[in-house]
Amino acid sequence: MDPDALVAAHRREWERLDALVRARRRSGADVDELVSRYRAATADLADIKTTVGRSAVGDRLSLTLSRARLVLTRAPRNPLRGVPAFFLRQLPAALYRIRWTTLAVAVAFVSIAALVGVWIAADPATVAALGDRADLRAYADEQFVSYYSENPAAVFAGTVWTNNAWVAAQCVAFGITGVWPVYIVVQNAVNLGAAAAIMTEFDRLDVFFAFILPHGLLELTCVFVAAAAGLHVFWAWIAPGRRGRGEALAAAGRSLGTVAVGLVFALALSGIVEAFVTPQPWPWGVKLALGAAALGVLLGYMLILGRRAFREGETGDLEEDEAGTPRLVAG
Repeated sequence: MDPDALVAAHRREWERLDALVRARRRSGADVDELVSRYRAATADLADIKTTVGRSAVGDRLSLTLSRARLVLTRAPRNPLRGVPAFFLRQLPAALYRIRWTTLAVAVAFVSIAALVGVWIAADPATVAALGDRADLRAYADEQFVSYYSENPAAVFAGTVWTNNAWVAAQCVAFGITGVWPVYIVVQNAVNLGAAAAIMTEFDRLDVFFAFILPHGLLELTCVFVAAAAGLHVFWAWIAPGRRGRGEALAAAGRSLGTVAVGLVFALALSGIVEAFVTPQPWPWGVKLALGAAALGVLLGYMLILGRRAFREGETGDLEEDEAGTPRLVAG
């Protein structure tokens, strides 16, 4: 079918449909005509998408049809109705899509932190380069532990929550650079490895793990997820596949931007654990169990609920009438 001929043959009908949609008042006959022209234009849009894929004409017609649908149903979409779908389908599916990249980031992080920690701890000169020995001892004996209790728990929870959420949002938003997520991961791994080396130097490695793992299990996993989402956005720009670069980048940004929103809630839970569990004088096993339970909530949401939503065709992206008609690619 010749797309130009299709447009020429039906342009007047589409213009009439648009006029009926924009009319302030409609008679019974006008409504009947609107329904008839709506059905005909829907078939025309299907022909356009099949023939040429996404086009300016098709986008305009799709917009007119969306407006006509609202006129006919008299039921504009309530944004609040999308909240359950977001949390039960879109967000878990987006998390599930990046599960393997998240695992790769986690492995890289642990490897870098371990290498840095072993390298520094094995060389007294390198330890000495970190600062005055008295200051390092004060850090190992007092400051490392007191950091978690020097402020009121509620204030501390809010502070670490907002800081970590901001870091996670940056990983996703600046992921297109391909550099920022890597920088965040490497910086945190080096800092963690250096802290472990200092604690090892003063025989406090057990204290290090007792105060890092309860909240760190969930907090660091959130960082890994954010970095993975940012790297996926970067890869959509580098290797868009059959889609246009802009279209691929827009789809990745929409679907993976939901990850940043979801991590706000996960990091809130991490902040609660860090403020109310980590500094407690409880047995190490109890604190670790609570931290592992918090991590289990995220992993269950990501892998179980996400797998189900992903298998049902969810990607985390918006619906077609919200994101726009996608371009069809043959082959």
